[in-house]
Amino acid sequence: MSQPEISARTFPSHMLKEIYEQPEAVRQTIAQHIDPVTRMVRPDRFPWTAAEVAALRRVTIVASGASRHAGLCGKLMIEDLAGIPVEVEHASEYGYRKPTNGKGSLVIAITQSGETADTTAAQRTAKENGMKTLSISNVVDSTISHEADANFFTRAGREVAIPATKSFTTQLTALYMLALYLAAQKDTLSAAEVMARVQALAALPDLIERSLDRFNAEAETISADFYEDQTFVFLGRGVHYPIALEGALKLKEISYVHAEGYPTGEFRHGPTALITETLPVVAIVTYDRRDPESVLRYEKSMALIEDIRQISKRQILVASEGDEVVRSMGVATFTLPHIEELLLPMMEIVPLQFLAYHIALRNGFNVDRPRNLVKSVTVD
Repeated sequence: MSQPEISARTFPSHMLKEIYEQPEAVRQTIAQHIDPVTRMVRPDRFPWTAAEVAALRRVTIVASGASRHAGLCGKLMIEDLAGIPVEVEHASEYGYRKPTNGKGSLVIAITQSGETADTTAAQRTAKENGMKTLSISNVVDSTISHEADANFFTRAGREVAIPATKSFTTQLTALYMLALYLAAQKDTLSAAEVMARVQALAALPDLIERSLDRFNAEAETISADFYEDQTFVFLGRGVHYPIALEGALKLKEISYVHAEGYPTGEFRHGPTALITETLPVVAIVTYDRRDPESVLRYEKSMALIEDIRQISKRQILVASEGDEVVRSMGVATFTLPHIEELLLPMMEIVPLQFLAYHIALRNGFNVDRPRNLVKSVTVD
C-alpha cells in the first residue's frame, strides 16, 4: 500500500495508521542519509575527522523506553559492523553517577521527541565529562539536537499515538545506517560492502509494505485466542532479544497485561518456573540462512521451544518463511522473508505491534491514549 493510498484510507486509530506508515517512514529515513553522489551513508551533522573516528574506542547509548530497546539493537549493529564496544544505559540512571568511559568515547542519545528529560540530562552529563555526543531524534529543532555535537535525524513524521511504532522502526534504521557509517570510517567494511548493505536496507520498506495487510489479518485472528490472558512471556536471542522487549512493552502499554521479555538462552535460568499449560509464549525464531551463527542461534531457540511445548502448547512464533519445523508445530505464526540478520528486527516488530493492537482492541481499550502515559516524559 503506497503512501498516497494510506493517506486516503480511513483508520480507526492513529496507532493503526502509524503502523501502516512505517514503510514510508523507513524509506524517508534512508533517503535522508544517503549521499546522492557517493551512495554512502552520511549523518546530518558529524564534525569529526576520520582520524577522530578511527580513535573511537567505546560507544555508550543512553535512552529510555522503546528508544532504549532500539539502542540495544544498535549496540549489536555497531559492534558487529564497526567493531566498537558499545554499552547501553538507562538514561534515567546515567546521570546519577560519574561516567567512566574516558577518552575516545562517544555517547549516543536516542529520543523520539528530543525533549525526554532523562535523556537530555544524560547527554549533558556526558558533555560535562568531556565526551563527544550524537543525538538520534525525530525533531530537528529539539533540545537534544541543539545541544549534541552531532545529529542523525529520523524521518518518521508526526507520531500522534502514545505507543511508539514508526518512531521505533526509524530509530532502528538510523542506528543501522550509523553503524555502516562508522564501519566505513574505521575501514571494517569496504565501500562495496557498505553499498551492498545499503541496497539491502533500501529493499526493506517494500518488504514490510507487502506484509502489512497479512500481518494485520493474522494478528486479528491470533488475538481471539489470547486477548483474555493476563501474563505473557516474550523470547528473543541476540539482536532479536530487544524486539522481544519491545513487543512486551507494546502489550503492557496498550493492553495493561503483565508481559516480560527475556533472552531466549536465559529463560532456563529461573524463568522456566513460570511455565504452565496455559502460559502464552511469544518467541522470535527467525534466522539468516547465510549466517552460520544465526542458524545456530535459531537451532538453540527451537530446542527451548520444544521443551516448553512439553508443558504448554500456547505459543505465538515469529519465524522465517518456509520453516517446516515451525509449520509442523501447528501454532500461531507470523512469517518473514529471508533477509540479513541485522535487518530482521525492523520487520519483526511489525506483527508484534499488530498483535498488541488487536489484543487491546478486543478488550475495548484506547490504543492511542493508554492510561497514565504521555508521549514525551519531560520530567525526571
